[in-house]
Amino acid sequence: MSEPVTFNVLGPPQGKGRARAFIRGGRVGHYTPQKTRSYESLIFGAAVDAMGSRAPFDEAVELTLRAIYPIPASWSEKKRQRAIVGELKPTKKPDLDNVAKAFNDAMNGVVYVDDSQIILIHLEKRYGPQPLVVCTVRPIGIIATCDNSMEQVSGQVDQKPQALKLGVSSQVETKMEAGE
Repeated sequence: MSEPVTFNVLGPPQGKGRARAFIRGGRVGHYTPQKTRSYESLIFGAAVDAMGSRAPFDEAVELTLRAIYPIPASWSEKKRQRAIVGELKPTKKPDLDNVAKAFNDAMNGVVYVDDSQIILIHLEKRYGPQPLVVCTVRPIGIIATCDNSMEQVSGQVDQKPQALKLGVSSQVETKMEAGE
């Protein structure tokens, strides 16, 4: 299994903006707002640097994003300290799912082949002394068993997949158990 990749994007977290529509010559067109394109370019550049010469992951991955928001300058020192230790959490925009969407799209073809490979996401918003987003993408080796459960692979699988009990003949079950 490949090693995870971690990188930071400095500055306040930004969410992916909605595509805008326009009408020109009787036709409807769409475009991504400039602010979103600029932020995705920052993410893309940080991801390229972090990956170096590595190829994008071509397996299932886990995404962890920690969005660190700036502490409002108007807050008292006591309130600022409570924010730094995590007693106060940011409940302001941008929405965390929109921050994740910007990262997902910007990392396509760089960190992973396609963002459809993301099967597990951990997201966190918190305050910190420096605004930034910390991103970690970790490949996850998994197998799907016959009973539709997923098992994480850590070197070798400890349990055999079970046969589906949907009218499968005992001969087929025996072959499955024998590994045929």
